[in-house]
Order: sequence, then structure tokens, then C-alpha cells
Amino acid sequence: MNHLLEKLTKLVAQTSLQLSELQLQQLVQYVQLLDKWNGAYNLTSVRDPEEMLVKHIMDSLVVAPFIQGERIIDVGTGPGLPGIPLAICFPEKQFTLLDSLGKRIRFLNQVKLQLGLKNVTPLQSRVEDHQPEQGYDVVLSRAFASLSDMIGWCAHLPAANGQFLAMKGAQAQEEIAALPDFVKVVASETLQVPELNGQRYLVVVQKVLQKTAQKVAIQAD
Repeated sequence: MNHLLEKLTKLVAQTSLQLSELQLQQLVQYVQLLDKWNGAYNLTSVRDPEEMLVKHIMDSLVVAPFIQGERIIDVGTGPGLPGIPLAICFPEKQFTLLDSLGKRIRFLNQVKLQLGLKNVTPLQSRVEDHQPEQGYDVVLSRAFASLSDMIGWCAHLPAANGQFLAMKGAQAQEEIAALPDFVKVVASETLQVPELNGQRYLVVVQKVLQKTAQKVAIQAD
């Protein structure tokens, strides 16, 4: 664990993040659990724990400055990315980690138990079947193929002033142009992930309430 902790500390030092020793240890424990369960559950194609620190932990944490509000859902979370690293980063916020595969949810329940993450709720469901009583402040995903798919499948999830955060591996100008008119892009950011070979981008999308209301009214007519 010591060499992983040392490497993670150096990686975090290259960002503006302020993490406690406990948070750093929890992130390393998460990587160790990912490595341990990966053989049986095939959770990630990344096999080297040091690579996981860059490609999974840091790649998740770079969106931390854009997380607003108290209730966040990570849609298509897989083995908990970016949800688990962000939940460790923000113990005061509540994270729902949604995935349709039972083996991933079993893994996430084990992570929650072993790391003592009381702010994490793993949920096995398809996106369209999840009907929350209260909307989320942030709908987050690093797994959807396109922005239009994310908005289409998740349109019912955000609160009135909630945001969609889409993590992308390439610039998404064509995807942005194809978005429906009831949403608007409020930010498109290049993310700097320490020691990562490759580009990362974040697109922040918000519903346009007035246009949504107009659309509903037209459909009602």
C-alpha cells in the first residue's frame, strides 16, 4: 500500500485538490479492492494498480471542482467510476451509483462496507426504470456513448436546476450541436489529468426550463 499511497500523493499534489490522509488511504484501498475483485468480476481492463491511480482515480477526481449541490447520481457507474473517488472526496454529499449489472453492485456494496462510505448508495437498475422521488443536483456519467443518449435516457433524473456532467475522451462539438433544444451547454472544459496519455473533456449541460414548459404545453395541445 505504501508505494501506491506515495504515488497517489504525488499525483494529487499536481492538482488543486485538498485531500486528507484518510481520504488518500481510502482511495488506495479502493484501488486494492478493484485489483482484488477484477480477476473474478472483470471490472476493468486496467490491470496494474499504479495505472488505476491515473486512469481511474485521477481521471475521476478532476471533475471534483464542477460538482455542485448535495445529491449526485453516477449513471452507468461500472465498478464505481467516477462515483466512488468523488464520494471519498466529498463525504458530506450523497452519491447514488447506478448500474444494471448485479456483479458490479455486489462489488460496490463491498467497497461501501470496507471503506465505511455512508454517503454511497449502490443501486441495480436500468436508467429508465429509476424514478427518484427527488431530482438530483448532478447527473454524472463517464460511460455514455453520446451526449444525446445521456440526455435522452436521463432527462427525468435532474432536479429543476440540476446539471448533466458528461465526461468525454474527445471533443464533442458535433454531439453538442445535436442536442435537443430543451437543454443548453453551460460549460465545455478541457480536463488536466496528471500523467494521463490522452485528452479528457467535460461537458456541463442544463435544462432550459422555459423551453421545457413550452414543449410540454405544445404536446398537451
